[in-house]
Amino acid sequence: MHLVDSHCHLDDAQFNNDRAAVIERARQAGLKYILAIGTGNGPPDLEAAVRLADTHPFIYASAGVHPNDAAKADLDTLTHLESVLNHSKVKALGEIGLDYHWGVPKATQTPIFIRQLEIAANARMPVIIHTRDAWADTIQILRTHWKATGLPCIMHCFTGNSDAARECLELGFHLAFGGVTTFPKAAEIREAARITPADRLLLETDSPYLAPIPHRGKRNEPSFVVHTAAVIAETRGTAVEELAAQTSANFEQLFRLDQLH
Repeated sequence: MHLVDSHCHLDDAQFNNDRAAVIERARQAGLKYILAIGTGNGPPDLEAAVRLADTHPFIYASAGVHPNDAAKADLDTLTHLESVLNHSKVKALGEIGLDYHWGVPKATQTPIFIRQLEIAANARMPVIIHTRDAWADTIQILRTHWKATGLPCIMHCFTGNSDAARECLELGFHLAFGGVTTFPKAAEIREAARITPADRLLLETDSPYLAPIPHRGKRNEPSFVVHTAAVIAETRGTAVEELAAQTSANFEQLFRLDQLH
């Protein structure tokens, strides 16, 4: 059984003491690919994930400026981002979006979000979206600045209900579900996962954050995606092997990896 972790932060300092072992456990758990998210600690470093992807054939990378780091970004940052997207292992721009939880001014975040959408569109590259306490504004910007591109959009760590899921699905987006889906009180998220068409579904861990049951409260890691896969498969009434194959195929198609084989 092959699985994919479509979103993790392997560069995080929580992995500094055993990163190689974490990556080996992912392989042993059946992970065919990992997408390492390259937002890191924010500008000027945009290549946190590229460094990992360069040394592991099955790890791919994204690059981008997280909304919480928007104040660190300037014109040079965005010019450099355009360059990083040309790297052969970089498959998406992200995670980008809006986050009103930590107090970064909306006026600081919004132009950086929109400019990165423009950069991704020019590069014909998918985007990975982070949204927290900013749903309406995030969707409005994506409707205005992204939908017409026809390019893929992945709603990372989707934790909305079925109505929010349908809103994204009607826009043509993909939904990525992580460890929160396994939590006892996450019935609405599981319902969103249940109604998502099979070809729009992705699995992720968001490691080292948000570990699934039975590891909740501990450091998350890519191998734990198997627990999320099991819960979503049960929710959808399908075999976990079938879900694994479908979500892996979705990942390959989204990031054009099927064209490499």
